[in-house]
Amino acid sequence: MTLDSLTCGQSAIIRRVGGSGALRRRLMDMGLGRGVTISMLKVAPLGDPVAYHVLGYQLSLRKSEARLIEIEEA
Repeated sequence: MTLDSLTCGQSAIIRRVGGSGALRRRLMDMGLGRGVTISMLKVAPLGDPVAYHVLGYQLSLRKSEARLIEIEEA
C-alpha cells in the first residue's frame, strides 16, 4: 500500500521511502522515514497536492511523490 491511497483522516506508518537520488533525500529530510506515523489532512480542490500531518507539522506532497512511500495502516 502506498501513501497516495490514504483517505482523509486516515493514519498510517511509513515502511519504506522509494525513489532515488535527490528526490529520495528530500523526502527523508522532510521527516518521512521508516516507522514515522503520518495522517492525511485534506486534498486540494483539483486533487493534487495532498496535505499530510507528520512529526507535528503539515506537509504537502504531489500524488506522484506519495506513490513512492510504502505504508501500513496504523
